[in-house]
Amino acid sequence: MDYGKFRYEEAQRIKESRKKTIQITMKEVKFKPKIGKGDFNTKVRHIHEFLEEGHKVKVTLQFRGREMAHPELGTKILDAVIEDLGQLARVDTMARLEGRNMTMVLSPEKKTAAKKPSTKPAAPAPAPAPQAEVIPEAAAE
Repeated sequence: MDYGKFRYEEAQRIKESRKKTIQITMKEVKFKPKIGKGDFNTKVRHIHEFLEEGHKVKVTLQFRGREMAHPELGTKILDAVIEDLGQLARVDTMARLEGRNMTMVLSPEKKTAAKKPSTKPAAPAPAPAPQAEVIPEAAAE
């Protein structure tokens, strides 16, 4: 066997296997405890888009100064994020306080094998053709 041909075929197999893999990246969205409703909705919408694309999302809540005295405000915001995303997200790592940041990791929920609706309408089933009457022919003459 030709060694050059073997190396070429091996490279082609590796290249083909790389095409079929899905690259999952980690996206990060940062919140603050005093976030407004409009900003909150915008950031949740971005998280929603990231999850639909198949990325993992790291949600970080940053505390500054006296905000550190009220970590329950942070958990309240992160719970609201989970509630808004609903069935789209699965919590990989629950919210935990690390220094001045509270972090949580979300990943997309596994998609069910649901069929996509067809764009063209389904053709109606043909009506059964009427059967012709079979008339026995006269006996052999």
